[in-house]
Amino acid sequence: MIIRKKFRFEGAHIVRNCTSKRCRENIHGHSYEVEVFLKSDQLDNGFMVMDFVLLNNVAEFIHSFDHSYTLWEKEADEVKDAIYRINTRVAEIPVSPSAEGYALLFYFVINLIISKTILVNGEGNVKLHAVRVHETQSGYAEASAEDLSLVRFTLNDIHFNDGIQSEWKGKAWWNQIGGF
Repeated sequence: MIIRKKFRFEGAHIVRNCTSKRCRENIHGHSYEVEVFLKSDQLDNGFMVMDFVLLNNVAEFIHSFDHSYTLWEKEADEVKDAIYRINTRVAEIPVSPSAEGYALLFYFVINLIISKTILVNGEGNVKLHAVRVHETQSGYAEASAEDLSLVRFTLNDIHFNDGIQSEWKGKAWWNQIGGF
């Protein structure tokens, strides 16, 4: 059985090297929707795949991008310096912050979070099935396990500045999956 949980965030970025001049040369933002699809081979004692309360760490991760600037690590140094100087919330990531880049990055991290989540109510073999990132109302990108072959990065390539980390309820979830 597959279940879905939807999250939202507002974010800004530049998507370098894309076809659209507006997109590749200008800071702009979107109202993102992120759908997380989980599957299991059995239902828990409450006849659920997984209680959504167990996704609190997934919510914390996704909300790290809310009202933040997402910066591609390959951005020019002068742009990086300006972004860090004028923004209190910056997420620097190893992929371009396109919907596809977000979907791959989110799948990678959320998969780690789910694999470290302690299941306590007779849940089955709960696995992340897919992550879908809607950048607009008419378009989305979806990533699953096989899509991770399209990229090469580790958790150490993802950086949240102090402005983001200071708003986390705690850093245990990030440490638990191998961050820092």
